[in-house]
Amino acid sequence: MAVANETISEGLGRYSIGEKLRTLRLGKSMGLVELGKHTGLSAGLLSKLERGQLFPTLPTLLRIAMAYGVGLDYFFTDERKRHVVGIVRGEERVRFPEQPGMRDVQYFFECLDYKSTERKLSAYLADFQEPPGEKLKPHTHAGVEFLYVLKGSLTIKIGSDEYALEAEDSIYFDSSVPHSYRRRGSKPCTGVIVAVP
Repeated sequence: MAVANETISEGLGRYSIGEKLRTLRLGKSMGLVELGKHTGLSAGLLSKLERGQLFPTLPTLLRIAMAYGVGLDYFFTDERKRHVVGIVRGEERVRFPEQPGMRDVQYFFECLDYKSTERKLSAYLADFQEPPGEKLKPHTHAGVEFLYVLKGSLTIKIGSDEYALEAEDSIYFDSSVPHSYRRRGSKPCTGVIVAVP
C-alpha cells in the first residue's frame, strides 16, 4: 500500500499542481482567505495544496479552476506544449487604482504580463500620485520587489526608512517589509514594478 501511495505521489508530483495553484493565485493578487471565499475551501486546505502537502480531489481542483477561469487541462497539460510567450499590447492594458474603492490612492497600475499563463513574476506600470495629507497606508506582500523610475521623483518608505528616487533610479527590496510610495512634486511620476513571490 505504501509503495502504491508513493507511486501515485510521484506521478502527480510531476504536474506541479501546487506550484500552478500558487502561480494562479499570485497572478490574481489574491490572498488565501479571499480565494477561500470564492471556492468555499478553507485557507488552511488551500495552503496545503499549494505547498504540495496534499493533492486535490478532482471536484476540489475544479472548484479552484472555476474561480480562476481555467479548465482542468491547465493543470495536466504537458509542460513542453505550453505557450511560454505572452504579449500585452499597449492599447489592451487596463488602468486600476491601487485598491478598489479607495478615494486617495498612492498609485494607479497597469499589468504588463497578464497574458502569460504561468508567471514567475508580476510586472506593472505604475503612475504614482501625491495623496493628500501625510498619512500613507503601507502594504506588504511575500517575496521581493524591484522598482525602476521612468520619469519624475518618488519617495518610497520601507519600514521606517525613506528613499528618494529620481528618473532612471532603481531599488530592490524585501516586500514583506511594510512599504509605501509618494510622488514628490506636481510633475507626473511613473515607474515599472516587478514583484517576485
